Amino acid sequence: MSGRLEGVPFDPELTAGARNAVRVCLRIEPWEKVTVITDEASLEIAASLARELRELGVVHRAFVLEDCAPRPLVDMPREILDDMETSQVSIFAVRAQSNELKTRMQMTDVVNRRKMRHAHMVNIDKRIMLEGMRADFLKVDELSVKVWELATAARVIRAATKAGTEIRAELTPNYKWIKTSGIISPNKWGNLPGGEVFTTPLEVNGVFVIDGVVGDYLCDKYGDLRETPLTIRVEGNRLVEAESANQELREEFWRYTHTDENSDRVGEFAIGTNIGVHGVIGNILQDEKLPGIHMAFGNPYGAHTGAEWYSSTHIDVVGRDFDIWTDGQQIMSEGRFLIS
Repeated sequence: MSGRLEGVPFDPELTAGARNAVRVCLRIEPWEKVTVITDEASLEIAASLARELRELGVVHRAFVLEDCAPRPLVDMPREILDDMETSQVSIFAVRAQSNELKTRMQMTDVVNRRKMRHAHMVNIDKRIMLEGMRADFLKVDELSVKVWELATAARVIRAATKAGTEIRAELTPNYKWIKTSGIISPNKWGNLPGGEVFTTPLEVNGVFVIDGVVGDYLCDKYGDLRETPLTIRVEGNRLVEAESANQELREEFWRYTHTDENSDRVGEFAIGTNIGVHGVIGNILQDEKLPGIHMAFGNPYGAHTGAEWYSSTHIDVVGRDFDIWTDGQQIMSEGRFLIS
């Protein structure tokens, strides 16, 4: 059953991205059961996804968050978690609201424990469905494998931009590099659109000019930061300084990254690999897949990388037009990969 979604009209231009999600990225089989989680802001997109599931003849149940509990959520509704316990696949297409990260972690705890294939589409919008979700994910996966191989072998990755970024990440074989190229497996749920490889770094030092976007609910509030970048300094893997002409952004980012004892710690160091994405649009879901470097402060996704510490928060930071070196080998120049 698809409940409310069956009667929701949607732009047929969404079909290509929805088909990519259901048939290419998740590779859903007709015999499987799917849990679809959405909200009022994302109904049209969820309806396009549900249409693809119906065409496959897949048993699925759809939940609209506002029908289940007031927003922002305090906990993920039990009826949703219970339905996930009987599904092989889940899709989460929702607009983020403040202080809901815990509820998403409750959901992904079920995904991780049951090894479900899960498409995480937080802040999905129509533009992303028409751009990043139309990428050739088989080619993105091919590139991601090559980047993963280089990154896994590296002990140091350095990145720089003309805007002033100069960052050095020391890596350890004790933490795994994870490929989330858009081809989603039971081993690791993935964001859609996909296109990145990431790890937990041993230590990051340097300056990072965030002239792309910041993550979580701050992204929707502040959008593209090209005109008012946030410049941060990291020492010993901890955020020690943040400056911006936009003082409200600076203060809100600083508060977020000081929520708990590890909120200011670099938990993710990543290389975007979605070659179907060509510029920043002001939405973290797609912008973090832009070819280049992004990092996140807070939760290191230790269940996947092997990191032994934890944080209740996770916020990404994205820049533009990177040069990247892995152990001295340049693999990117001004945002373009130099590897075939």
